[in-house]
Amino acid sequence: MRRAKENGKGENYRIRFLKSLVEDGLTVFSVSDARRIAEESGIPRTYINRLLSFLVRDGWITRLKRGLFARIGPLSGDIQIHPFAIATHMIEPSAISHWSALHHHGLTEQVPGIVTAITPKKIVTPSMRLDRSVESTNRRHGWLVEGVRYEYRSVKEEHYFGVEEIWVDQYSRIPIMDRERAALDLFVSPGIFGGMGEVLGIMDEHLASLDVERLVGYACRYGKIAPAKRLGWILERSSVPHKILEPLLAIPAAGYLLLDPSGQNEGIFEKRWNIRVNLGSGRIE
Repeated sequence: MRRAKENGKGENYRIRFLKSLVEDGLTVFSVSDARRIAEESGIPRTYINRLLSFLVRDGWITRLKRGLFARIGPLSGDIQIHPFAIATHMIEPSAISHWSALHHHGLTEQVPGIVTAITPKKIVTPSMRLDRSVESTNRRHGWLVEGVRYEYRSVKEEHYFGVEEIWVDQYSRIPIMDRERAALDLFVSPGIFGGMGEVLGIMDEHLASLDVERLVGYACRYGKIAPAKRLGWILERSSVPHKILEPLLAIPAAGYLLLDPSGQNEGIFEKRWNIRVNLGSGRIE
């Protein structure tokens, strides 16, 4: 009789808790959120950890990482939380970036197999804890949630800019790199996107949809010489007016920088931009 009574209480607590999640519009929530809901719903504070464990076990919620949960699972109805919402809740602050941002903005038709975000925080994933040699390897670390892989790139605080917020579904308003900040990363880390040949293709096809003056301003704000000179060379090749390019030209550079940092140290020298154009002739018009 006593066990049945306890089970009845547990069922009642579960219903109250899930109902409060729905009423608050919470699809992703922390332990702190759960404790607040428990207090407001009359659920004993001492019971909340056990309640969360039962809800995970029974498929009502999913544990994303330590201290963070999502209202997804086989018993959670038709709720489909957008992967971008999960990504930006997993690490805060963070913003959708790289291929994920490019695809969202229509700057590539390539559908990313991984959700990528940048953050000014230092990231430590469970696999990093297991693999202490990660700093000396190229192994990529992240989280796998409901079959989707999430990866993060740490950036300096001053490089975390150009973030806008968008609604990705009825539940979630998330931070994402805007079109121009996403495009700037093509020049910061071209290797991530398959090299400068791929970058040229993206720019040739989508330059008209970008605010070029904002893109130039972002390159200057980023404060790195190589991305600015690569961008300037490509924009001039695309007949962007000289006046817009002047801030990039004014950035001092010593020696020549490779247009494609992953390519061979060869090709013609462009004195105007301090760039060595190390692409095959078939890639240059």
